[in-house]
Amino acid sequence: MKKVLSLIISIVMAISVPLYVNADEENTRDDFDYSKSSILMCADTGDIIYENNAYEHLSPASVTKIMSILLVLEAISDGKISLDDKVSASQNAVAMGGSQIWLEVGEEMTVDELLKAVVVASANDACAALGEFISGSLPSFIEDMNRKAKDLGLENTNFENCTGLDDTATNHYSCAYDLAVIAREVLKYDLIYNYTTIWLDYLRNGETELNNTNKLVNSYNGITGLKTGTTSKAGFCVCATAKREDMNLIAVVLGSETSENRFLTATNLLDYGLANYELFVPDIDDSAITDVKIINGVEKSIKPSYDLFDKILIKKGSGEIEYSYSVTDNLNAPVNINDKLGEIKFISDNNELKTIRLYAGKEIQKIKFSYIFKELLNNI
Repeated sequence: MKKVLSLIISIVMAISVPLYVNADEENTRDDFDYSKSSILMCADTGDIIYENNAYEHLSPASVTKIMSILLVLEAISDGKISLDDKVSASQNAVAMGGSQIWLEVGEEMTVDELLKAVVVASANDACAALGEFISGSLPSFIEDMNRKAKDLGLENTNFENCTGLDDTATNHYSCAYDLAVIAREVLKYDLIYNYTTIWLDYLRNGETELNNTNKLVNSYNGITGLKTGTTSKAGFCVCATAKREDMNLIAVVLGSETSENRFLTATNLLDYGLANYELFVPDIDDSAITDVKIINGVEKSIKPSYDLFDKILIKKGSGEIEYSYSVTDNLNAPVNINDKLGEIKFISDNNELKTIRLYAGKEIQKIKFSYIFKELLNNI
C-alpha cells in the first residue's frame, strides 16, 4: 500500500512541475502565457528571450499584414511608390470583407491614407488595394510576400492572401518566430512609427473613424506597435512592440482564447524582457586582433575582419563584461573569404554572453611557380 501511495505522489509531483519562462525563472506558463504559441525577441540584436511553441504552423489572422506592410514600406523606400500616390480601389479590393474602410469601386485614396487604414484599423480593402498597386495584382503581391519570406530565411510561413482572412484558406500559416523576424524588418523603417502609435484618426475629412485595434497603444508605457489579428480559426493574436531606454522588444502572441488574454500575455512578455535585460555596447580593442601569418601565400599575413555589433543583449546585473580575444597564429594558403581566423568572447561571471567570429575578408592565393617566376622578373 505504501509503495502504491508513493507512486501516486510521485506522479502528481511530476505532472505539477511548472513550465518556466527560462530555466532560472519562477514564472509559470499558467500565470504568464495565455496562448498557443508566443515569443519575445530583442529587435536590436535578434536574440530570443522567451519562446513557447514558437515554430508551430498556425493561422496568424491579420498579423499577416505585417508582411504586407513590410512590402509597402520597401516600395516607398525604394522609390517605387510614394505616400502621395493616388490608388484607385478595384472591385476585388472592395470585396475583401472583414475589417474595412468601406472603399467604393474607383474611389481614390493616397498611399499614406491606405497605409494608415491598414496599420491602425486593419482594413482589408485598403491592404488589398495597396497590394494591387505595388505588384499589379493580388496574386503577384502574394507571390512577393512568399518570396520575401524565403529571402528572410523563414521556413514556417506560407501566405495565401495579404489580409489574414482564413475562412476559406487551406494553406495560409506562419509561426511566432517567423512573425517576429518580419516585425523586426518592419521596425527598421522609421516611417512605420507615424502610424503604429495612432490611437484615433479619421479619413474622408472626418467621415471615417479609425480606432487602433492594438489596445496596448493606449495603455502600455513605451508601446510602439504593431498589429493585432482575430479570426475564429486563429483565435486572438497580437504582435506587440515596445521601446524603453533604447531597447526594442517584439512580443508575438498567437491563439489566445480571449482578447484580454492576448494583451495580458504580450504585456507579461514585454514586462519580463524590460525588467530583466538591457543592451551593452561593446568596445572592441582592434590592437588585440593581431595579424594572422599566411604560410606559402602570395601575401604574408592578413588582418582578421569581424561583423560590427552595435549592441549586445545581456541580463541586468551581469556585472563587469570581460573580453577574450583568440586569434589564429598562422594559416596555410590558400585562404578563402570567410575562413575562420579566431573569435572574441564576451564573458561575465564566467558565463559566455556572446561570441563574435573573426574571419578572412579576402582571398589569398597559394604561391605557385608562375608567381615566383613573375616576381623574379619584376625584381630583375
